[in-house]
Amino acid sequence: MVESSFSVVVPASTANLGPGFDSIGLALNLYMTVDVSPSEDWEVTYKDDGFEDLPTGEDNLIVKTVTDIADRKGLVVPVSRLIIQSDIPLGKGLGSSATAIAAGIEIANQLLVLNLSEKEKVLLGSGYEGHADNISAALLGGVTISYFDGVAMDIVHIPEPKMGAVILVPPEALLTEASRGLLPGELSHAEATRSSAAANVLSAAIARDDWETAGRMMEKDTFHEPYRKKLFPEFDRIRKVCQERGAYGVTISGAGPSLFVAVKQGVESELAMRLAAEFPYYDCIAVKPSIEGAMIELRKEQAPR
Repeated sequence: MVESSFSVVVPASTANLGPGFDSIGLALNLYMTVDVSPSEDWEVTYKDDGFEDLPTGEDNLIVKTVTDIADRKGLVVPVSRLIIQSDIPLGKGLGSSATAIAAGIEIANQLLVLNLSEKEKVLLGSGYEGHADNISAALLGGVTISYFDGVAMDIVHIPEPKMGAVILVPPEALLTEASRGLLPGELSHAEATRSSAAANVLSAAIARDDWETAGRMMEKDTFHEPYRKKLFPEFDRIRKVCQERGAYGVTISGAGPSLFVAVKQGVESELAMRLAAEFPYYDCIAVKPSIEGAMIELRKEQAPR
């Protein structure tokens, strides 16, 4: 087992991209960095504002993930101190829980020398999350299109999507459980067929880097947008303004409450400034895809395994 210090860097993610419900994820260049070092007790320290209410001991999600994996493997994990810096807003639909779980998986893999494959990591994380969209993007980077039924998994990984994005982040957080509570228990066959067709074309378009088509499909979701859009002030006007300014498409980021705007590479900063001036309720953040997924950075002149 490894006891020396190292860091884990994990990107944020947006999920669904409209009709790709619980299956499509996109890693974004906002990051959480966890510095790991030996300690006598599990101790978690957040260096940024906004994380004050999170547990700082064994009940922290990162620590729980690490210790659960160790228990599954019948191993004892070295107790560690975690110092965390994060650009990722909590509870804003940018995969903060998946990022924490991905960090826990990477820490366990490193400390216990498990040599897990990428697919094994994603399968583990999907079991914790209940779906594969955010966790696969956080671990692998780029765009991931996943099938997960609780046991079996298949992933198509598109490592370098050629697009930019703007995230509109509201001031209030939203629990995923509350957002899921807005969804109907069932859809008609016709509604499900339309959204399934949109998701199929969306996936194929992303694979071809045809973001104009992908953007149109993002806006044809009937799985969740009609039931959640009421949570977003000025949703329809934001979509109209973005369309007028050449955006590929606008959709809800994961379960919300943020909005995701797909745009042409290189125009994200300009559009973010314009949207911030027009919709001051939201914090408008220019982002790009994160090509890298979760990474281990060794310190103290350690050589990679």
